[in-house]
Amino acid sequence: MSDARDTDRAARGASGLAAGLTGAAHLARPLISFAFVLAIWTAVTEAGLVPEQIFPSPLSVWQAGAEMAANGTLARDLAVSLRRAATGFVIGTGLGITLGLLTGRVALIRTLLNPFLTLLRPIPAIALVPVAIVWFGIGEGSKYFVISYTVFLTVWFNTHHGMQYIPEIYLRASRSLGASRLREFVQVVIPAAAPHIVAGIRLGVALAFLSLVAAELSGASSGLGYRLQEARQYIRTDRMFALLIILGALGAVVDLAVHWVGTKLVHWQQG
Repeated sequence: MSDARDTDRAARGASGLAAGLTGAAHLARPLISFAFVLAIWTAVTEAGLVPEQIFPSPLSVWQAGAEMAANGTLARDLAVSLRRAATGFVIGTGLGITLGLLTGRVALIRTLLNPFLTLLRPIPAIALVPVAIVWFGIGEGSKYFVISYTVFLTVWFNTHHGMQYIPEIYLRASRSLGASRLREFVQVVIPAAAPHIVAGIRLGVALAFLSLVAAELSGASSGLGYRLQEARQYIRTDRMFALLIILGALGAVVDLAVHWVGTKLVHWQQG
């Protein structure tokens, strides 16, 4: 009995060690990539191949970011941009999932709306900024509209696709077991489409940040996009690079968080 317990303990220890090594490997890969890019960037700027005013050094970018953080500009703009991105994302995601469920399962709604929504998909967010300003003014409404529009179309498309391509065998099995339409929808249809919905939400997060910058480039007096425009006017490429890196890091962190939540909610799709 003692030998069996020792063997079980050793197996659990080996499993934990393997998991730790796998996690370390996952962490090491991006760090190696960042270090490689940073080394190339430093070498190019130190060699003077490109003027500093056009292509700033990593040190200049760090100092510009530290300057914005020290005077409070970065914190204020970050809070404003996050509020705009979060509000637009929630509105767009809610509308996208709701309409995707309807167009995916109701033939009449699909016939009425699909061609129109498909026509809207290629229109970029930045092309809507003038229209949004005319409709909603230069206040927050125009920013929310541009962001939620972009997120909505992406989430709608993924939700609609997931609802339409549910394996027929799932539906036949639920009906043969006597499931009602409502129970079939809640316990079969939505779980089967959930991986597509989560993928759409994850893509919507990235597009929320992309459209955020487009919305803030015009008609804004605060936010990361506005600060990018201001830095361009004063040819502060060090600030521009710092803001771009902050936007990228912020988007990556939110994407990882959404991915982690998605794997917990849609655990049956793993592997």
